[in-house]
Amino acid sequence: MPQLRPALIAAVLVLGTATPVHAAASAPAVTVENGRTQPVFSYADAVREHVYVESPVDSDADGRLDRVRVDIIRPKESGPGLRVPVIIDESPYYDNSGRGNEGERKEYGADGNVTKFPLFYDNYFVPRGYAVLNVDMIGTTRSDGCPDVGGKADVLGGKAVIDWLNGRAKAYRADGSPAVADWTTGKSAMIGKSYDGTLANAVAATGVRGLETIVPISAISSWYRYQRSNGVIYNYDYASWLANYVDTDPEAKCQAVRDRMDAGDGDDTGDHNPFWAERDYLGGLLGDASKVRASVFVVHTSNDLNVKPDNFSTWWQALAERRVPRKIWVGQYNHVDPFDFEGRRDVWVDTLHRWFDHWLHGVRNDIMREPRADVQVGPTEWITQRDWPAPHATRLTLRPAADGTLGLRPDRRATATFTDVAMTESAMVADVGAANPGRLAFTTGALPVDLRLSGTPTADLRVKLDRPASNLTALLVDFGDDTRLDWRRGQGVTTIAEEDCHGESTAADDGCYKKVVTNVANRPVEVVARGWIDTRNRHSLTRPSPMPVGKYAKVRWETLPHDYTFKKGHRIGLIIAGTDASYSSETGTGAAVTVDLSRTGVTVPVVPGAPLADVPKDTARFLGPRELTLPEPEPGFSFF
Repeated sequence: MPQLRPALIAAVLVLGTATPVHAAASAPAVTVENGRTQPVFSYADAVREHVYVESPVDSDADGRLDRVRVDIIRPKESGPGLRVPVIIDESPYYDNSGRGNEGERKEYGADGNVTKFPLFYDNYFVPRGYAVLNVDMIGTTRSDGCPDVGGKADVLGGKAVIDWLNGRAKAYRADGSPAVADWTTGKSAMIGKSYDGTLANAVAATGVRGLETIVPISAISSWYRYQRSNGVIYNYDYASWLANYVDTDPEAKCQAVRDRMDAGDGDDTGDHNPFWAERDYLGGLLGDASKVRASVFVVHTSNDLNVKPDNFSTWWQALAERRVPRKIWVGQYNHVDPFDFEGRRDVWVDTLHRWFDHWLHGVRNDIMREPRADVQVGPTEWITQRDWPAPHATRLTLRPAADGTLGLRPDRRATATFTDVAMTESAMVADVGAANPGRLAFTTGALPVDLRLSGTPTADLRVKLDRPASNLTALLVDFGDDTRLDWRRGQGVTTIAEEDCHGESTAADDGCYKKVVTNVANRPVEVVARGWIDTRNRHSLTRPSPMPVGKYAKVRWETLPHDYTFKKGHRIGLIIAGTDASYSSETGTGAAVTVDLSRTGVTVPVVPGAPLADVPKDTARFLGPRELTLPEPEPGFSFF
């Protein structure tokens, strides 16, 4: 039977009729209905195979280029006569923590091929005409080499897989014979949460051809931002710790690599240096946002205090400045995958389906004509808007006064002093009506209307020290009893026994996963935005400068972003303190910090509509002696 003319194919796709995309009607073909590819291929009969892609690095210094293990599942019909696009989840976690809410790991058959692929991507997308690749990051699971936590080995190993799919790199089967990807169009996507999504950002930043789209979920764009905030160190020797965690080889194999990390990470200063520049995907040594060819679908949550949300906001801004085609979901959970946002699982799967169909199969659907941003504005409430942050937000500057109030006018010639000591966040926000030598606290009166923050607040202080350095913390706080999303407990969700299924199943690998419900709690206080800086890094992250002792200097920095509504009747608080012991491993410097209140404030992006001039002061010193206790995050953290 003759091939369909391209013009006819395009016309039928617009009409939404069941139509083969890549082949004649009588041959195996991808089928589209209503702007979505259909499950016409057998999951049970799919080809399961694995290859080893040769990377350009020898990270373990054994004299051989590292080979990257790639586990593949694709339709049986795929081959030279039916080439299919590829969805890649590259991960270091396939044999340690596992993937997803249920911690799934790869399982292997007697032939060495994977019989169970973690997550639903294979179950759902293979029947719809995609190949799915689970790639073991260099130095993990069944790949060669040593992990280097966002550095050259991590990045170029993933890039080599894209190159192999497009005929630019070599791969081998287990018996050493060459492996050729003659079953793919070469069009690829990378997706994943946390480290997996970070690898997607990193590979996209190299500008590799053939990577058409990425879906980074709770992902890092700058490893410096992941472990530092303007010179303030979150964790010491973290890179080497994480490298050792994901590498399940004997420790001695990669000890030299980890030693180099410890020597290069600059933990003695907290400054940005070549170690971090190699691991910066906005403008680093391996790649930057200006090289991104792929479209980008960002998913992140504003209460993610593992991969903190400045990792997505700065990446998103850089992509916007370069007009990269993009879409975004902004949630309010902690470190949670959108598959586990309560009430959004079906929406997520369908949105992802249409996104991949558009960018990998060329399906004409409405995904790029819809509002660019989905934003969670309550425990189970979402809105859509044209972009994020909310377009046309107004910059509102709140200014502290000597009487403890927070208003719109500066307090002329007023000062206040505290000492830089390590304090927990709970201690910083407790009993804001009482004096505390380790912090300053200011509050507005009761808000006359709801006031929505959307974007990144900026702290702008004029301070003097009696020592050359101090850490500074700025907290923007919501005071008022409310039922809030409890993102501290279980990352914000609780898993229940009931399951639902997305995709086809076999006895070894089903597409069914437990549902979740959102955790909520009634609390009188919520820290909305957090920001930290070492005053020595007020001008530069790479060239620190001590403060002039006894002289005032300007210290300005951005807090973490958020999308949050302060409700009518609540009060907005500003806390200024020293070292935040809840999120930093540092100790306080002991410096006495004097703040010039007349030239100090926090600027907040708010959505228009509220009568801003009517926000009152509260001379009664809100809350009086009441003790407020903010629960600390659960012990440990989950990067996975």
